[in-house]
Parts: sequence; C-alpha cells; structure tokens
Amino acid sequence: MYDLIIIGAGPGGYEAAAHAGRMKKKVLLVEKQYIGGTCLNVGCIPTKTLLRSAKAFSEAGHASLYGVECGAPKFLMNKVLERKNAVVGQLTKGVEGMLKRAGVEIVRGTAKIVERNAIEVDGKRTEGSNILIATGSVPAKPPIPGLDNPKVIDSTGALDLATVPESIAIIGGGVIGLEFASFFSEVGAKVTIVEMLPNIAPVIDGDISKRLQEALRKAGVVFHLSAKVQKVDGATLFFTDSEGKEQKLTSTYILNATGRRPITENLGLETVGVDFDRKGVKTNAEGRTNVPGIWACGDVTGRMQLAHVATREGVVAVNNMFGAKDRMRYDAIPSVVYTHPEVAGVGRTEEQLQKDGVEYKKNVMPMAVAGRFTVEHEGQNGTVKVLAGSRGEILGVHMIGDPCSELIHSAALMIEMELRVKDIRDVVFPHPTVSEALKETILHL
Repeated sequence: MYDLIIIGAGPGGYEAAAHAGRMKKKVLLVEKQYIGGTCLNVGCIPTKTLLRSAKAFSEAGHASLYGVECGAPKFLMNKVLERKNAVVGQLTKGVEGMLKRAGVEIVRGTAKIVERNAIEVDGKRTEGSNILIATGSVPAKPPIPGLDNPKVIDSTGALDLATVPESIAIIGGGVIGLEFASFFSEVGAKVTIVEMLPNIAPVIDGDISKRLQEALRKAGVVFHLSAKVQKVDGATLFFTDSEGKEQKLTSTYILNATGRRPITENLGLETVGVDFDRKGVKTNAEGRTNVPGIWACGDVTGRMQLAHVATREGVVAVNNMFGAKDRMRYDAIPSVVYTHPEVAGVGRTEEQLQKDGVEYKKNVMPMAVAGRFTVEHEGQNGTVKVLAGSRGEILGVHMIGDPCSELIHSAALMIEMELRVKDIRDVVFPHPTVSEALKETILHL
C-alpha cells in the first residue's frame, strides 16, 4: 500500500512526488510517456530554447547598432534542434535524479482508477491511500473540416520542423500562437495569425495586448482578427474576415494553436464518481476532488494552464493530504508570454477592475526610465503599467519589454504580501537595472 499514487509526471506530478518523498512517504509515480510532461519535453522548455536561438540570430543581425560588425548570420535549424534536444535531455535527467533522491518509485504505463484507493497500470492493480491526478493537457482540436492533413501541425509538430518554412498560417492568437509567431517571423518565415476574437492574447491587459500586437506587426506578422476559420484544404486556410468576407490563405504549413484541453478520458473518473466536465476535474483550493482521497493538480483541473501553477497545486495537495494545512491563492499568479518583446503580468487587469467596479488608479511609464533598458535595447520600446487600489495597495502589474519575465516575480510578491505604494518606497532597487522602471512606475502613482 502506497501513501500516494500520482498519475502523470509533469511539473505538478513530479514536484508533488518529490515533495511527498522528502516527507518520507511511500510514493508511486505513473507516467505513460514523458518524465517532465509536456512542459519539459514538448512545451515550455523546447519552445523557449528555440526562441533563444531566434533572439541570438536577431541580435547578430542588429549587432551594428552596438558598434559591432559581423557577417550575415545564418540560422541553422538542424543545430538549433540539436541544442533543443540536448537541453531537454539534460533537464529530464535532472528531474529523474531529483525523484530518485526523494525515494519515488516510477512505473511506466497507462493508469486507470478502479476504486477510490486503487489503480490499474496495464492490468496490474496497485493500492494507495491517496491518488493525485496530474495527467495534464493536450492540444485542443476544434471541429474545423480538413484539420487532419499533413500540412496542419500542432505545437508539438512545430518544434520538430527540420527547416524554417517559407510561410506559416497560425490559427489562434493566444499565448501559444503568439510565441510561435514571434519565433518563425524572427527567423525569416512569413507569418499570418487568424484569430476569432477582436484582440490577441485576451488574458493579458488590453493596453499591453495592443502594444504586443504592434510590436509583432512591425516584425512582419500579419493579423486577421475577428475572423472565423471555415475549413482547411491541404495547405490552404479558408476564413471569413472581420467584415464577413470570405478569404483564403495558402502557406507552407498551418499551425493549430487554438489552446489545450485537459486529459480526463480513460482515467476511470466515472467509475469512482469524480466530478469533472470538459473544462477539467473539479477541485477546491486544497486540491481535493469530491471523492475523499482523490486529488488533482495542474492542467487537468482546467484552472490555469501554467507549469508553476501545477507545481504549487501539487505541493498544496500533498501538504493537505498529510496533515499540513495549505491552500491555493490564484490572485497573485504571474504569467509570461515569451515573445520578443516579452510580456509579463500579475494580478488584475484594468478590464477586470472596470468590470468589477473596483476603484483604482494607474500609472504607465516607459521602461527607458531605467538607464539599463536603454543601454541593452537599442531602438526598442518597453512599458510598465501599475494598477493600485484606493488604499494604495498594488492590484496589478503588467509589462512589455525584455527582460520583464525576470521582473514579474517581485510584483507577484507585492500583491501576495498585500503591499502598498508607501511600503515599496523603502525598498532599494539596484542600479542600473531594468527593475528600476517598475519602482519608478509605482512611485509615480
């Protein structure tokens, strides 16, 4: 009898397993495909590896802005893929080593819950006092006729293209679509995004979304917003534009980037009565499902499809199942769009505050108020937007410009700790750093 059985070895699953193992619990981790899950193998890490190569390529091409002359750079896709695979391999070994040190037992296979405290892995029954569902998600596949053909790829397929395509049409202007648009446009492909909503990245602050769209437009990305895809025929995408006119677009490839869906099928959830729907498994702030002893974390819950959320949810569930009271708080979760330029945000957007009728004040400042940004980003723009409540409490921070992904955690801390503008006046930010732009924006509220 195990203390904990975990189904799925993505960020939520493997971090929960290691955490429970360090608590001296007997843990079984079941994984049918990748140790590290989608994020490490075909998601976060390989995507950012490609984006880093694209950034290096772009920097080499613009080195003269910094007084450096070099020949015309070449983007060697085969070498880029070799590096991507090496990085993934190295990090996978790191996760496996962490699990081994924590005493976690790993079984390869497909798990199915057969009772409240029992699973079967390829027909073999195993019992555990607790079961944590951490099966993650897969690319969504909307009912678009013709989506099943070799010219249509998903995010996993896009990571393994042997050459840079001449052109690519992307269905979806969310985070996944935008990151691939940034990558492909930067390395020379003609990129077009077809999005059904009137704006890109609807989860981020509206001002920042508009700035990102303009930055990508200047980089050559073409946008068709308020557009509805009708069908795909080979490499041709048929859609109606914002005026209802029929359009068609032929590209080397078509990327389906319409989001991801939770993996809930064939898990035996119906057998044991776990409450779930197409959006995912229902959990409370402690990670509990409606069935005692069965827990869930990560993308499968459908709450927030972010690796760092999955990690925290897994740890919270483990703490609660073994007597250490804990809970999730979702109001200070940072998110990042790893385009060039980067976008990062935490807390509430201005649109959310307006919708909820919350009194607020805001300040928007260029990142160039920090000398370090000007030094390192010749000819580029960046913006910091801070929203504060009536008592001066920080409600939301939203940024565009590198390296905002490395700054947003400090804003998350401000919101988590319920700091006010006057509290931040006493915090010393190092000079010269881009982080000074965040402090300046707050101090001028």
